[in-house]
Amino acid sequence: MDHTDLKILSLLQQDATRSVAEIAEQVNLSVTPCWRRIQKLKDDGVIARNAVLLDPLALGLKLTVFVSIKTSQHNVKWTQNLIDAVTALPNVVEFHRMAGDIDYLLKVVVEDMAAYDRFYRRLIGAVDLLDVSASFSMEVIKSTTQLPLPGQ
Repeated sequence: MDHTDLKILSLLQQDATRSVAEIAEQVNLSVTPCWRRIQKLKDDGVIARNAVLLDPLALGLKLTVFVSIKTSQHNVKWTQNLIDAVTALPNVVEFHRMAGDIDYLLKVVVEDMAAYDRFYRRLIGAVDLLDVSASFSMEVIKSTTQLPLPGQ
C-alpha cells in the first residue's frame, strides 16, 4: 500500500458512503484508477466489509456492560460450546479471548438492568462458568471504528 491507498482508507473509514468520484478528487486520481484501488483493497482483505453504524441510544440500548468470564475448563468441546452460546446472543457486540486474569471478555449492549439480568441468566444457563463479573459503562468517552493507519 502506498500513500494514496492509505488516504483512500482514511476517507472511507470516516464515511464509507462517499462516492468514488469524491474520493478520487480528494486523492488526485481519476475515477477508474481510484475504483480499481478500492477494489484491490477489498480483494486483498484490507477492506473487510462495509457497514452502517447505528446509535445504540436511539435504539433504546442504554446500558453497555463489559462481562469478564473465568473458567476452569480449557478443552476444545467446552470452548466450542462457549463460542456457540455467546455468538448466538445478539446483545454481544464483541467477544474476546484474553490473556491474564480473565479468560474471556464480552461487550454487551442492553436496554437496562432488567435486560442485562435476562442476558446473564441465558449466559449462565448455556455454559458452565467458574466466574462471571460485570462492569457497567457510565459514560462513553471515546468510541471509534477507525483504525490507525501508518503515518497518522
